[in-house]
Amino acid sequence: MTADNAQLAALGDPTRRRIFELIAERPHTVAEITRQVPVSQSAVSQHLKVLRESHLVRPEPRGASNVYHIDPHGLGQMRAWLDRYWNRTLAAYKVVVEQSPEESP
Repeated sequence: MTADNAQLAALGDPTRRRIFELIAERPHTVAEITRQVPVSQSAVSQHLKVLRESHLVRPEPRGASNVYHIDPHGLGQMRAWLDRYWNRTLAAYKVVVEQSPEESP
């Protein structure tokens, strides 16, 4: 599975996506996340593991806990993949739009 596939798969789970969105708003600890989602702390930790392994978040040790941040490198990889897809789609759309009615099939 490529990085972009792993990232998209990681964000396919609604709880994991909510955790990612919380971290995108501002860095959070596991305890802070647990108070905002309807799953146990153990489940939050498992979701964070998937997000870490797909390079969407990164932990920063702070005392006895970790504070989770968005991983800009991993997010940049996913953005680059989406941009390639979007650019190809826009280019194909441009060809169709600029095609004269006589050239249409």
